[in-house]
Amino acid sequence: MAKHRFTAAPKIIARAVLGATIAASALGAHTLTANADTATGAAAATAARHPNAALAAHKAGAKSDRVEETKVNVTADQVLAFAKAQVGTSENAAGGGTKFQQWYAGSQRAAETIARDGGSRAAYLNAAWCSMFVSWVGEQTGARPQVGWDAYTVAHAKWFKANHRFGTLAKPGAVVFFSWSGSKSISDINHVGFVVKDNQDGTISTIEGNTGNGKVEERVRPKSQVVGYGYPQYAA
Repeated sequence: MAKHRFTAAPKIIARAVLGATIAASALGAHTLTANADTATGAAAATAARHPNAALAAHKAGAKSDRVEETKVNVTADQVLAFAKAQVGTSENAAGGGTKFQQWYAGSQRAAETIARDGGSRAAYLNAAWCSMFVSWVGEQTGARPQVGWDAYTVAHAKWFKANHRFGTLAKPGAVVFFSWSGSKSISDINHVGFVVKDNQDGTISTIEGNTGNGKVEERVRPKSQVVGYGYPQYAA
């Protein structure tokens, strides 16, 4: 399973690795692979050469991180049905090869997150893909302006929070962010998925990518591991 979180200092390097992968020439080519340690080293070298890289990246990505006020015509039920149809989709032995990673690496958003975090498109091929899965479902259903898109779970959650759409109530179709330590800090988020329902027993049912053995799966999770929920504004 592709790692949910890479640890490196400074934080921008961790984001670079989580948000890095697929050279434009590699679209659809499963032979390209990326090594996480190599990507981390490259990002570190770039940061060392350019002391203001973090500031420049922040300015470059600031506009694209703003909410898109576009209304969508898709309901929560339709998004969840589409996400459920992906259950069983699996990564390869290297932690990559999914259509979610391939789509993200070739997307406009990849260029924006590379400008923000560093790295390269090629790095996304084998990177953690739980947030890419959520983003892909949003794109394919037409709900992306409300679901958001990112490869980095922390940035994805911050997008909801910055636009006053982040809270603690489990709702069907909400984007749920987890911290395995039980932390309630956005900076400690490890994983993301969609809420199917609140089971009213201290757990939620979800659909998640990059879980179990690197698959899309339906899961039941304790609310104690939830940092918060992002709320897309779906059609009624």
